[in-house]
Amino acid sequence: MMVRALRALWRMLCVTLHVLRGWVILLGRFPRLTLSERQSEVQAWSAHLLSILGLQIKVQGKFPPPSQSVLVVANHVSWLDVAALHAVMPQARFVSKADVHHWPIIGGLCVAVRTLFIERERKRDALRVVHEMVGALTEGDTVAVFPEGTTTDGHTLRPFHANLLQAAISAGRPVQPVALRFSDSVHAISPVVEYTGDISLLGSLCRLLWASELQVSVVACELIESAHRERRDLARLCQERIQRQLDAEGTIAAAPSDLVLSSASLGRRVG
Repeated sequence: MMVRALRALWRMLCVTLHVLRGWVILLGRFPRLTLSERQSEVQAWSAHLLSILGLQIKVQGKFPPPSQSVLVVANHVSWLDVAALHAVMPQARFVSKADVHHWPIIGGLCVAVRTLFIERERKRDALRVVHEMVGALTEGDTVAVFPEGTTTDGHTLRPFHANLLQAAISAGRPVQPVALRFSDSVHAISPVVEYTGDISLLGSLCRLLWASELQVSVVACELIESAHRERRDLARLCQERIQRQLDAEGTIAAAPSDLVLSSASLGRRVG
């Protein structure tokens, strides 16, 4: 028990220093970096955050290169989803709820990586965000969304909202479904990472600080072309393919091309 408590305290210190280091990078050399160099920083920072919390990253499937503009659609389990996806796809610009913009420290980091903010309480704000997404995709960016609109326990999916997927159709860009699964040595889908109900960000972090042998699997499903499709059809296809991965018996089966990556190796994947 004492060892776990000391480990949790050490992790808390490391997370605090890591977040502060992120701010130093943003205020210091980040504005002077090229886009590729910024992506390398985002990837390394995200992967190291997961490493501090003891999460091993397993990557499966074929992800599009940073030069290919796609709309990423993923299931939503935790606030760690963004770090997990950025560790693999640092070029992604996320669509996030507007509240995050005002979070201390974290909000500033989100702004720096060009997050698009949406006010979910205002239905008409989705139209504004879709226009911004179309512009970003047309300019060659990759945009990522969580169409469930909220987090789940990781076992099943909520219905996918189709509104934001219109951006891929309007911009003529393909959709990349991605399945996220957090597991541990006992559970194929770990309850430790669950971020639902009344769990606060601090409460979730505290649970993670005490956890051990966590793994996040980031799985690229088959790419979906958006041409001649309707947005509800796209939402259905994405949900079906992601659900198929979540329904796989046990943990996601490893394929010969799977990678188990450290923060150091991930930092070398961009460039």
